[in-house]
Amino acid sequence: MDNRKNIAVIGGGASGMIAAITAARNGAKVKVFERMDRVGKKLLATGNGRCNFTNSNINIGRYHGRNVEFFNGAYNYFDLNKTIDFFEKLGINCRVEEGGKIYPYSGQASSVLDVLRYEMNKQNVEEICGSEVVSIIKKGESFNIFLKDGKSFKADRVIIAAGGKASPNLGSNGSGYRLCESFGHKLIKPIPSLVQLRLSSPFLKSLKGVKFDGEVKVYCNEKMLRKEFGEVLFTEYGISGPPILQLSRSAVESLENGGNPYISVDMFPQFEYEELFNIIKNKFYISPEKPLDFSFVGFINKRLINSILKQAEIDNIHKECGSLSNKEINSILKVLKEWTFKVTGYKSWSEAQVTAGGIDTKDINKNTMESLLIKGLYFAGEIMDIDGDCGGFNLQWAWSSGYTAGYFASV
Repeated sequence: MDNRKNIAVIGGGASGMIAAITAARNGAKVKVFERMDRVGKKLLATGNGRCNFTNSNINIGRYHGRNVEFFNGAYNYFDLNKTIDFFEKLGINCRVEEGGKIYPYSGQASSVLDVLRYEMNKQNVEEICGSEVVSIIKKGESFNIFLKDGKSFKADRVIIAAGGKASPNLGSNGSGYRLCESFGHKLIKPIPSLVQLRLSSPFLKSLKGVKFDGEVKVYCNEKMLRKEFGEVLFTEYGISGPPILQLSRSAVESLENGGNPYISVDMFPQFEYEELFNIIKNKFYISPEKPLDFSFVGFINKRLINSILKQAEIDNIHKECGSLSNKEINSILKVLKEWTFKVTGYKSWSEAQVTAGGIDTKDINKNTMESLLIKGLYFAGEIMDIDGDCGGFNLQWAWSSGYTAGYFASV
């Protein structure tokens, strides 16, 4: 008689795959139900196809949620070192790059997916792809799982790892929330995070495609919510780039709560105001006859110059630079150091990298990922109200929560 536990994993993303492997290694019979035609599609897109699957700087300050301390339960059980060890034993050699991002030496996200699928096959995990779970009903000690195509399955334990709403084209469309809510779990409104922002500015069309390294701050009601440094990219709709993605959660949350957030861009964070004033003043002193707009060539991206001078309300951008008053120079400085843009919105779920919000963690055991409402029901990954910064932090949450759920569901 086969006394092994039957475990159903709903979702074949990062957290679902590691949950399945862990449960199977622990002696369980595991089925993974994946809505897409294959598992791991979103994983292939991470790190621009290179998969920064964790980060050497993991700490709770890089995570967000109403109860962010919840992160520590799973992470203490399966931390950075255990994650690296897990993947090295699967054949992934690691390399640490800028910002602590950890990649496979191959530089290919596909290699991470390949070793996970190999291990699932080795552990006899059954992948059932193209199968959308429409309902789960608990009857006695077991769960009945119903698919959209009319098929049904039984399981002793269920791990819901169906993701959030970000990147629906890669698998997560929010359908898992309905399954969780059917068991009485509450949903904290999901919002896009790590997403590009829409801005209000008459200069966006002319700025489209301009990149530079700068410091970006997001404010609401004059209160600074977050600041980041890195490559900023202007687009026809607004602004993008790594620092924008990092602070986008604060901006989106502010908008959703009825606030009026705005972005402040410092194009020369390496210089204090007085230092930058003297640099510009000296340029004007050396060649006072130069047209003002031309005097900035070699110092500012040429495509930015006219927009900056117009934003500074300079009446004639072609006048001799030596004729500028200190007040006019300070107006230019204000734009260079604190160019502000009203945030009017954000790109769609299809553009977002991760979901903020999700299933409220107050009804989940932080040490086991088991529901406090329904015995035998577990959660893993993005479906819960925990999200991380860009740079491998969200995948670490997937590995930690998935491993923890897989282990405790199978004991």
